Amino acid sequence: MTLKVLVYAEVRSGKLKPTAGETLSEAVRLAGAGNVHAVLLGEGASTHADTLASFGATKVFVVEHAETNTYQNEPHVQALGQIAKAGGYNVIVGPASPTGRDFFPRLAARHGAALLTDVVKLRAEGDRVIGTRPLYAGKTLSEVASKAPLTLITVRPNVVAAQVTAAGAKAEVEKVTLSFDTSLIKARVVEVRKGKSEKPDLTEASIIVSGGRAMANADNFKVLHALSDVIGATVGASRAAVDSGYAPHDMQVGQTGKTVNPNLYIACGISGSIQHLAGMRTSKVIVAINTDPEAPIFQKADYGIVADLFTAVPVMTSELKKLLEH
Repeated sequence: MTLKVLVYAEVRSGKLKPTAGETLSEAVRLAGAGNVHAVLLGEGASTHADTLASFGATKVFVVEHAETNTYQNEPHVQALGQIAKAGGYNVIVGPASPTGRDFFPRLAARHGAALLTDVVKLRAEGDRVIGTRPLYAGKTLSEVASKAPLTLITVRPNVVAAQVTAAGAKAEVEKVTLSFDTSLIKARVVEVRKGKSEKPDLTEASIIVSGGRAMANADNFKVLHALSDVIGATVGASRAAVDSGYAPHDMQVGQTGKTVNPNLYIACGISGSIQHLAGMRTSKVIVAINTDPEAPIFQKADYGIVADLFTAVPVMTSELKKLLEH
């Protein structure tokens, strides 16, 4: 079966998310060069078309409609559905980001499509698309397959390497005018109140600095924020820290929080319970800082520092700042 793949490239606040390069690269590996197109949604999104071309998208559809400027699931479902149907695509790939996890299941249900979620690798065998996805907090891998006429796939962030295959390429851009069925839009975003931080969501961050119960109070997290500002990290927390009221639930990493897969995870004052490890054990490099040399986190860590985090972290911040300034 010849695969014709459409990739949803996510744009937020006018910025192209790093997941766009990751999903495009995996789509090209799946279907081969020349068989992958991409779609951008939102007014002004066409400025990112050439970037998508550098990752292997030979054609980029752009929907510059006010309904798609801010993420709303129904306009996204209608836009992707209409473009996929008109172009005869049999595979749609997107990120397993909060946005992708929200509207890809809706899109699959609307079109009676198969859905492979949170995959870390793709391949084709005959008339089947096969995805590899982690189970049991990354302790094992499973394969899920589809030979449906239309297959939707979400790719886990920070797993697939984004590869520039055509540096300097110019995209073939097709601006698409769509008519949305407004009767199906049951809710609208009327205001977006941004948080204080512009840093990536924990699930998409390439560097994470997390604090545990040893942080002692919410104000002490400023030590971790100072480090994160220097290295461009997102700050997380263990369940113990969240349950103690030191951090909000949206910062929680673990079995009952968010599963993350950063390039670097720095665990500060976190003992390393099974529940916490379940959410971050697939991090590429783990650094642990703890006063207890017998803490379970050291069994998983690539690098361990037996020290008080309030001594070690400021030193790390100072030294890394000096290093990065040169």
